Amino acid sequence: MTNTAQRAELQAKIWKIANEVRGSVDGWDFKHFVLGTLFYRFISENFTNYIEGGDESVNYAKLADDIITAEIKDDAIKTKGYFIYPSQLFANVVDNANTNSNLNTDLKAIFTDIENSANGYESEQEIKGLFADFDTTSTRLGNTVEDKNKRLAAILKGVAELNFGNFEDSQIDLFGDAYEFLISNYAANAGKSGGEFFTPQNVSKLIAQLAMHKQTSVNKIYDPAAGSGSLLLQAKKHFDNHIIEDGFYGQEINHTTYNLARMNMFLHNVNYDKFNIQLGDTLIDPHFIDDKPFDAIVSNPPYSVNWVGSDDPTLINDDRFAPAGVLAPKSKADFAFVLHALNYLSSKGRAAIVCFPGIFYRGGAEQKIRKYLVDNNFVETVISLPANLFYGTSIGVNILVLSKHKSENSTQFIDATGEDFYKKITNNNMLEDTHIEKIMELFDTKENVQHVALTIDNAKIAENDYNLSVSSYVEAVDTREVINIEVLNKELTATVNNITTLRAAIDNLVKEIEG
Repeated sequence: MTNTAQRAELQAKIWKIANEVRGSVDGWDFKHFVLGTLFYRFISENFTNYIEGGDESVNYAKLADDIITAEIKDDAIKTKGYFIYPSQLFANVVDNANTNSNLNTDLKAIFTDIENSANGYESEQEIKGLFADFDTTSTRLGNTVEDKNKRLAAILKGVAELNFGNFEDSQIDLFGDAYEFLISNYAANAGKSGGEFFTPQNVSKLIAQLAMHKQTSVNKIYDPAAGSGSLLLQAKKHFDNHIIEDGFYGQEINHTTYNLARMNMFLHNVNYDKFNIQLGDTLIDPHFIDDKPFDAIVSNPPYSVNWVGSDDPTLINDDRFAPAGVLAPKSKADFAFVLHALNYLSSKGRAAIVCFPGIFYRGGAEQKIRKYLVDNNFVETVISLPANLFYGTSIGVNILVLSKHKSENSTQFIDATGEDFYKKITNNNMLEDTHIEKIMELFDTKENVQHVALTIDNAKIAENDYNLSVSSYVEAVDTREVINIEVLNKELTATVNNITTLRAAIDNLVKEIEG
């Protein structure tokens, strides 16, 4: 079976489990239980493989907890970041799930122990609270302990039956793909509230390639609005591991999504010492000030959200916003995220940011920020994407590519909204690898292509009030029917002659009848 067929089968089974066991529970809420169980299985098997070390004579799941020495536990936590006793492994809990009357409380104790195992170690912050949203005692699972246990057992059994193939060869990728598939499907059914932080995989792939284009190595990659971590992980998936030297950094304001991002790192086998995801408001409480600059920045920040803006007079002196001389509007924080990313960007790197189209043509403070970006030659490319790519919005968004090492004082505009740049699937559109390759080739060569790509001198952009809308520079294909006037006139003349002949024939016929 090919990887594609394996992945399709896996995704179908996971979706079936989710629909079978969630019952009356809202799908967007219930995803925590399904995703938490997937995560629990993954770290159990991953940890087992680490302990056994390929020695077929060792069966960690069958060992007694009391034979684990303090030295073994200490070494494991320093390496993996956490510890799981044999009795706490997913496989052992599943075996007794249907008959365990204390299943919900036992699971809660296991998750607490796993998190607490990292206390006092370097991995403490990466492990702390990972299972916070997997509340096995929640009434969302049922009103009685029996109901809770029945539903938990069904989830555990369903996840246990999933076939991930050979662990070392393919399981990590398949597991990660299945995880993202489940998030994306719940996001698709959750409307804007669910989709606002989820970026479809192929859009993530394009953004990662733009940010890391032609960089043989980057010190680290950063997402100031990390969401579930999908943008950061696309960089890992599509580039050799060694290209990102110091790991993955991100900040996320939503606590639930912050936990998902950290889980997602483990699911993609990014060890705790290779990622740093922080909780907080990037705009008013930015982390990683001592870790900047970053060679690659990727982001899909929330569109047009409110922020404190001018209500906090100290922000105009913030190193991130001061150079522009103006703050993003209080009701539209889009450019605050852009300026934040620019401030964190290294002199050799690129930032690729998903943006709402309105910020590229509106006046006021946003126009002044565009002036700052263009006059300082920070804008490398603006790419217009097709509509209906994202969950929760039908709007065709743009990607803004920032760079601090441009040699030409010009800006590239790419119109990737045409039918050659997407595949239509039911009500949504999707970027495929061939479409990404087309966009990347245009981005790389900077060649002008009629109706698709055009590079404009920044002086002309200034003359156009610093408008950065792609449609202002790339002329759309004229789909109106071309009319040949000469041919039309001949056709009209022939028609008139036919009418004249017909009228004469009718007149003669009338005279004959009257005569």
